[in-house]
Amino acid sequence: MTALAWFDVLVALTAGERLAELVVSARHARWSAARGGVESGRGHFPPMVALHTGLLVACVVEAHVADRPFLPWLGWPMLALVLASQALRWWCIATLGPRWNTRVIVVPGLPLVTGGPYRWLAHPNYVAVVVEGIALPLVHTAWVTAVAFTVLNAVLLLGFRIPAEERALRAALARGAAAP
Repeated sequence: MTALAWFDVLVALTAGERLAELVVSARHARWSAARGGVESGRGHFPPMVALHTGLLVACVVEAHVADRPFLPWLGWPMLALVLASQALRWWCIATLGPRWNTRVIVVPGLPLVTGGPYRWLAHPNYVAVVVEGIALPLVHTAWVTAVAFTVLNAVLLLGFRIPAEERALRAALARGAAAP
């Protein structure tokens, strides 16, 4: 099998991982709703889904259409980063348990999670997203995709997603503190 075919398999496996995340997320959303969970930031969710889907499609399209080569000195370290980002992502999911979601859903009254990777970072899952968004395309030198995703992802994360999460967490903590 060619390096390009292996890259296609890697992207397909990443897409499968995303589908698994959606299944877990739906189960967690039901758990949160049953406990009074409040969803915030719905408006930025469709663009995030489009961007993450576009990343996977663009990786394959750019590698094929632009005839990008596999450069071992770049591809192997990037593959290691892709795998590390997946490990970090699932560490975040395991640490948050049923509170993890692809949407911004906060259950009022629950304390902030401070274990696992949250011991060191407020938003470690987004570190995984940023690393993967750069590394996955660069496994097969799809640099245009890496740059475009990184810029668009920064706009969504810094301009919308992280502020929405911060507001939702502050509001939930305030409601919990105000409860008798």
